[in-house]
Amino acid sequence: MPENCDILIRNARLRGAAGELRDISIAGGRIDRIGPGLDAMADTEIDAAGGLVTESFANPHLHLCKVWTLEKMHEESLKAYREGSMGKAMSAIERASIVKENYHASWITENARRAAALAALHGNLHIRAFADVDSKARLEGVKGVLAVRDEFRGIVDIQVVAFAQDGIVREPGAEALLREAMELGADVVGGIPWIEFTDADAARHVRICFDLAVEFDKDVSMLLDDAGDPGLRTLEMMAVEAIARGWEGRALAHHCRAMALYPEPYFKRLSAILKRAGVPVVSDPHTGPLHARVHELLEDGVLVCLGQDDISDAYYPFGRNNMLEVAFLASHLLWMTAREEIDRLYDLVTVDAARAMNVADFALAPGNPAHLVVLAEPNTVEALRNHSAPAHVVSHGAVLDRERMAALAAG
Repeated sequence: MPENCDILIRNARLRGAAGELRDISIAGGRIDRIGPGLDAMADTEIDAAGGLVTESFANPHLHLCKVWTLEKMHEESLKAYREGSMGKAMSAIERASIVKENYHASWITENARRAAALAALHGNLHIRAFADVDSKARLEGVKGVLAVRDEFRGIVDIQVVAFAQDGIVREPGAEALLREAMELGADVVGGIPWIEFTDADAARHVRICFDLAVEFDKDVSMLLDDAGDPGLRTLEMMAVEAIARGWEGRALAHHCRAMALYPEPYFKRLSAILKRAGVPVVSDPHTGPLHARVHELLEDGVLVCLGQDDISDAYYPFGRNNMLEVAFLASHLLWMTAREEIDRLYDLVTVDAARAMNVADFALAPGNPAHLVVLAEPNTVEALRNHSAPAHVVSHGAVLDRERMAALAAG
């Protein structure tokens, strides 16, 4: 007698399954069975028609409080950030901060809602979202992003990062605001120690972030060494602090662009420290001319993933919360165009991104939560070539209401 389930996906092509089509049954919000020709019945049946079915996408780095603020900015910040040597990166951040003088949770929520709906349409169901905390932004960004996190619960899982974008030591009141943000319910402590004026202040910045993380039992995310200066060493500071605090596997490093300029002996030592500390690296190569040494990090066994970073703000004018698009761009910038490399890129926006965010039980396997995408394309090469929205998205065991998400994304 056929087994009943909630959703049945027929004729799915799975990665690594040697071309044989499989069926996937979903019940109670979880993947129940995977196999050829399942004897099952469901209220909802989807014919994948030989399309690739995989885990959903994950974005470990998005400045959600800033989405669609480019029109509020002068382009001088964008130009300064992208300059070839990235020597004006700090100046770009300072110029971009002007938008925060008019921050209000109401319009931030509206913009962030559009971005979250776009994420859902593109099967991007887990996001680590940064919200600035400083004397200009106050807690408006955090409040706006928290509201969207709660609104999209069960559709897109959003980890809210309380982010000290303008520094902690050099920014009066930032430490107190970070604490308030954690008390409001932020999920991750965020820092940017390289923005401080001295190495001593950068080290203090790192310690303050870990103090809060330990106190609130939260993960840490930091933007590190995001400028064209080979003397920047805050990635090492953060990794060493993670080891000292017993926070291995709970600290995530973002950007790390100065790594491109490090001498080889130091880079190798740094890679070893990152592995020991369990610190993954998020690279966003499409948003700046320098980027982390993705190939070498992968060769050294460091966990690496890709992020969207920005959507139409002072640092990047494009973006759709489409992680296939991010992987497509990265394939050119990183020269990862062989089939094996394209498969690896797909990992960097799915399973590896989820690992970096500490999303549990993410793999497409029986017993795990049903977060998956049904693509029109039969393989990863075609998926990146088209970087189209999935034909179907299943989030938390339910088929996505695409019509509703499209309406929200339209604003």
